[in-house]
Amino acid sequence: MMGFKLLLICCLFAFAYQLPAQEIIDSVSKESLAIDEGKLIKDHQQRQIDSLVKIQLEEQLKNAVGDKSKTRILEEKLRKIAVSDSIRYLEQASEIKKLKAHAQGYPVVLNQDTLFNIFTRTGSFSAKERSIGITKKIISLYDDAFYSPDSLKIRSSTDNFDIIYRDQEIIMTISNLDGLWFGKTNSKLAAEYLLKIKNTIQSERESHSLASWAKKIGLVILILVLLIVVVAMINWVFRKIRNYIITKTQKIKAGLKLGAVKVVPPKDLELIFLKFNSTIRLIVTILIIYLSLPLLFSVFPETESWTNTLLNWVLRPLKIALNGIADYLPNLFTILVIYFIFRFALKAIKYFFNEVKRGNILINGFHAEWSVPTFNILRFILYAFMLVIIFPYLPGSGSAAFQGVSVFLGILISLGSSSAITNIVAGLVITYMRPFRVGDRVKISEVTGDIIEKTMLVTRIRTIKNEDITVPNSMVLSSSTVNYSSQAKTNGLIIHYEVTLGYDVPWQQAYNILIKAALKTDSILSEPAPFVLQTKLNDFYVSYQINAYTHEASKQALIYSNLLEHIQDELSIAGIELLSPNYFVVRKEE
Repeated sequence: MMGFKLLLICCLFAFAYQLPAQEIIDSVSKESLAIDEGKLIKDHQQRQIDSLVKIQLEEQLKNAVGDKSKTRILEEKLRKIAVSDSIRYLEQASEIKKLKAHAQGYPVVLNQDTLFNIFTRTGSFSAKERSIGITKKIISLYDDAFYSPDSLKIRSSTDNFDIIYRDQEIIMTISNLDGLWFGKTNSKLAAEYLLKIKNTIQSERESHSLASWAKKIGLVILILVLLIVVVAMINWVFRKIRNYIITKTQKIKAGLKLGAVKVVPPKDLELIFLKFNSTIRLIVTILIIYLSLPLLFSVFPETESWTNTLLNWVLRPLKIALNGIADYLPNLFTILVIYFIFRFALKAIKYFFNEVKRGNILINGFHAEWSVPTFNILRFILYAFMLVIIFPYLPGSGSAAFQGVSVFLGILISLGSSSAITNIVAGLVITYMRPFRVGDRVKISEVTGDIIEKTMLVTRIRTIKNEDITVPNSMVLSSSTVNYSSQAKTNGLIIHYEVTLGYDVPWQQAYNILIKAALKTDSILSEPAPFVLQTKLNDFYVSYQINAYTHEASKQALIYSNLLEHIQDELSIAGIELLSPNYFVVRKEE
């Protein structure tokens, strides 16, 4: 209630004099702390009075043996004092807890070394003023050329305990509030402070003596010499590694290969290893020099605080990384188990389809040439399924950034790969349609040549002029495909050509001449025998079509050329003029 009234009064004054809000809060907080501290002191004093009354009552109780009524009265008074002490003790603990929630400690420092913190006030001196005053007096003791640790003593004064120097100068006073704050007796707390002051002054004077400085400078020189030696050894080791790399890479003629594919030539491989060696040497050297700095700073008390800062810059990220790796190990183990399960499953599937390809396993309606593309499809599906299972176990998979990048990549792939997906689907359809094989002579749209490669995206054709043409699978699927090789080896490919002869040539003679010319042609089969068809009766001539079988579909150009040569020769021998659709030639006989 008292605190609320003070807050109300301060707010009224602030409104009247337009005080800043922060000043109001600070003033109220200080006043509230002062009230709480005063209450604690009064409670402590009351406990001391109660303890004296308790001693008197206990003496009277001893003397009242046999007097039951007096004994009962004294016991009742002692019980009330005990209950009052218990209640007061709980209230003090609660008040101290509230004070500790808001109070600020002010350090007592000597040469950047904190001896202890002051949290409570004494008389008119605040905790901050007490810490400043105690610090100044301890520094004066440290600077005293005739300082004697034995001259520091504790002197009792009523409830307070003073730490004095040479029986005249008070260094600090330990009050009841100090003891209540730390839950200790004033005498015990004073003894701890005295020991801390003595030890700190002694250690600081020793560390800043001439002998100590000489040792520290010598230690610094030794550390620098060792650092130079270590850096020189590191450079020597990496020079040896560099010479070894140069020697070995000169012996490697093939460079770096993945199977039959040359990935990196020998010269570039040497350059890569040398760059890697130089980078590692630089990193190790910088790391050694950096780690030597905390060691140098720890030699001098003035720079000792920098040691932890420099080490934390390296050790904290390293600790975070190691903790992250340790926390991730269960997920990593799960990923490895999933990976090996799918790997062994793919090996079993691959073995099965290899046996199908070799013909050791027969499946009705399933051609052996389908085994490889089918395995590739199943492998893609299994790997995609494996990634879906593994995804939740990846580091950062649950973060919004990771999910955003995944969605962004998915959109890019879906927008930019529509034509590629179309070609992949067309490639799969072509594979299972089996319109041609590698090596077949085909005609796709306006392109005629031999199939040299089939992929998931494109089909490559080599023409008779040695031109390599790449045709997208979507175009292959949408165009008509003529395969000259599919029946050539078994039933034979029919080579056909149309010639025109006049009506004066008997058709029986025309048949014999054309069949004779066909049989003289290279790569033309005698069985099945060539045959002739009359395709048209024109105004001035008859169209005859010679048909002949061959197994050499890839030699059509040579076969046609050779066939036309023999047709011309046979007609010339028979004295028959080869007519064109529009005119004929009359030779003048000599």
